[in-house]
Formats: sequence, C-alpha cells, structure tokens
Amino acid sequence: MTTTTTAHDLGRRFHAALTSGDWPAIRLMLHDDATWTLPGDNTVSGTVAGADAVVERARKIASYGLSFELLHILVSRENMALSLHNTARRPDAILDEYLTTVCRLRDDRIAGIETYLSDVPGMNAFFV
Repeated sequence: MTTTTTAHDLGRRFHAALTSGDWPAIRLMLHDDATWTLPGDNTVSGTVAGADAVVERARKIASYGLSFELLHILVSRENMALSLHNTARRPDAILDEYLTTVCRLRDDRIAGIETYLSDVPGMNAFFV
C-alpha cells in the first residue's frame, strides 16, 4: 500500500518532471501497463495505454506551450491527484482551464491516470 507521504512525494515529482520536460523521470514513475484518459474530442483526448504512450501524451501536451500551475496535491488512502490551472496562448486560441489529474497508484508507482477538466470545449478548441 502506498503511504500518503509517498503519494504526495510522487505527485510533487510528477509535476516537477512535467514542467521541466523530464520525460525519462516520468517514465520511471509509471508501471509498464499505465493508462491515461482525457475527455474531449481533440488530438490529446481518449485513452492511451502503456507507459511510453503516457509519456508521449505528456510530451505532446507540453509541446503546446502550457503553463502547469500546481494548486494542490491531494492524497487518498491509496491514490493521489494533482489540482492544476493550465494556461497557454496561441494567436488563434487561449487555454485557461482548471483540472484534476487523478493517479491510481500501485506499488508506489502510477498505474492509471484520469483527468477531469473544467472546460472541455476550450480544450477541444486549443488542442487541434
């Protein structure tokens, strides 16, 4: 079982790796069979399976120039969630969304990720 201290540390390390683009560090935090599900109908929506696919999704999202502001790391008895405010700007679109990324943990690593968004239409318009 993952302790709340371990879960909190994993959340902090995941956010730090995401903001710095440390893709190998993210890969080490994932189980080989990890999944990530995002709502919407755009280039980053749906479910990807496998640690390498999860890393590639993180890389793709970051490639849009997002700022990933960490609001809170939330822990449950066995899992962890990141509360974020993501923003980005392009000449033709603005992204300004609040989200929670819930990470299901197994043996102190991430087994599954599900992201909940405040503005799915805005995400669809931005990630084209």
